[in-house]
Amino acid sequence: MPELPEVENARIVLAGAVGQTITGVDDRDDWVCRPHHPGDIAAALTGGRLTAAHRIGKSMGCDTETPDGDAGPALGIHLGMGGRIVVTRSGGEQLGGDPDRQPGRAEWNRFTLTFDDGGHCRLLDKRRLGRVRLDPDLSGLGPDAQDVPPAVFRERLRRGRSAVKARLLDQSVLAGIGNLLADEALWQARIRPSARVQDLSRTDLDRLRRNLDRALERAVARGGVHTGEVIEHRRPGGHCPRCGAEMAHSTVGGRSTWWCSREQA
Repeated sequence: MPELPEVENARIVLAGAVGQTITGVDDRDDWVCRPHHPGDIAAALTGGRLTAAHRIGKSMGCDTETPDGDAGPALGIHLGMGGRIVVTRSGGEQLGGDPDRQPGRAEWNRFTLTFDDGGHCRLLDKRRLGRVRLDPDLSGLGPDAQDVPPAVFRERLRRGRSAVKARLLDQSVLAGIGNLLADEALWQARIRPSARVQDLSRTDLDRLRRNLDRALERAVARGGVHTGEVIEHRRPGGHCPRCGAEMAHSTVGGRSTWWCSREQA
């Protein structure tokens, strides 16, 4: 599942289409575009213009403007397990995706916007697990993990009696943190994933937030959470890249979890 850094990089690509006027919409995939029927999104967006690209947690989208200049519906996009956004400009320049990666089969194009300059914005999704919706309800999400102030971070994480990793993964607490990012941030902060939130001090929580911020910044810059320092060591026989101790494994918050057996004991 793409986590916040992957979705932020996709949002940056999507921002390359801001300002374009929409002349056509292919919304025929009634699974990806549910609950809308084919033609619903096209009717709402055709003739309008993309005005901003935004993201909260793992969800992103665009603000739109109607042909009359009024505020149009928000276009919400979720990448699902393996979706990616590709924007093609009028001259054929492509934004998004690995230049060494095949563009994908035609049937992987689940949703397409066509612009008046001849460019396109496509959701490519081999597994068909992405989602496109008008005016998506994001009210159940907590604040974005990339922008949360220290006091809000402490207050939201310390509610309840669950393990700290489970709190990090709860999208209603903080939006955007997935399994790999949680393990990376907790490893960086030297905090055991199963530690109960009520047992963590203010110093612990502030250290966790600082390391989460750094992990996010590095992952966005490097192309995703898979580039984290501990990620490749999350495996049987893996060793902590910082101290050399064996990596420990269990399930926390219903997710496979790895930590340093010495520094996060």
